[in-house]
Amino acid sequence: MQPDLAQHPLVIGHRGAPGYRPEHTRSAYELAFALGADAVEPDIVATRDGVLVLRHENEISGTTDVATRTEFAGRRTTRAVDGVALTGWFTEDFTWAELATLRARERLGGVRQPSASFDGRYPIMRLRELFALIDTAADEQRRLIRMVAEFKHAAHFAGLGLPLDELFAAELDAAGWGAGDERLIMEAFEPTLLDRLGARGIRGKRVLLIEGRGVPWDLVLEQGRQAPKYDAFVTAAGLAALTGRFDGVSVGKGRLIAASKATDAATAGDPHAGPLTGARLVEAAHAAGLEVYTWTLRPENRFLEPRFRRGSVRAAYGDWAAEFAEVLATGVDGIFVDHPDLGVDARAAAVE
Repeated sequence: MQPDLAQHPLVIGHRGAPGYRPEHTRSAYELAFALGADAVEPDIVATRDGVLVLRHENEISGTTDVATRTEFAGRRTTRAVDGVALTGWFTEDFTWAELATLRARERLGGVRQPSASFDGRYPIMRLRELFALIDTAADEQRRLIRMVAEFKHAAHFAGLGLPLDELFAAELDAAGWGAGDERLIMEAFEPTLLDRLGARGIRGKRVLLIEGRGVPWDLVLEQGRQAPKYDAFVTAAGLAALTGRFDGVSVGKGRLIAASKATDAATAGDPHAGPLTGARLVEAAHAAGLEVYTWTLRPENRFLEPRFRRGSVRAAYGDWAAEFAEVLATGVDGIFVDHPDLGVDARAAAVE
């Protein structure tokens, strides 16, 4: 294999290549590798018998055909997940053998007809299968390919006796990745989960995901009303406090290119007083020794900032190249994309 000559920023296939194939399927990941993604990002949840599977959420009615399967009709239930009541079918109520009978559906099928045309064709995947796919693709293409593992609802699963950090450590070892290495980046919206991964000696970068609003659920459980909001982590002081604890932060693209008037006004007198945005956020993070990743870059009008939309058809592509270029100009270290080839193209254009 060739030495790691990773380009900047990393182009990360968000759940594979869901712009073209249903997310988190073998076909989506294989296509991401073929289109030049430097890394792929699986969302990780658990089954009742402790198998880690790849789904956007633990509620799977929108990403599988479970709602049409009469044998599982009785599994429909209401659960509280991170303080929110949800009704549907949940991975923790199924064994892996049961989930393996389901077929994947594209979650954004309303604007992703090419991807949705493959609905029902592919089974869902276990995490261990993705480790093997990455190893195979890296050998075939003679390059390093990374995994950006996102852990979903860790506190919820821990409460069910399914600690994601423990299960992940076992999966790493079984896959031959040992305790992790430079191929591994781990991210979560819950900082205590990232702490536990580090305490287990799992090697690889740890990145805190930052929601646009709200409070990390694990900190709500620990601290109640005293829990800090996500905004607190992306102030100058908040970023400095993460130095030495984590390796980076991952923010929605709106924090980089669509700063709200309220945020701008709050920081008008002192640019470091409130949550930072745009290049200021990236610069402050870099000064604190942290990397910055952003999600999710998509070409369809529905997902573009209004000034980059073209026409009124939500599924049509707008001026995605201009939006991608503006994101890249902030100096980010990694971009999550649903169409890896477009991310690779945008990166190439940025250095011309």
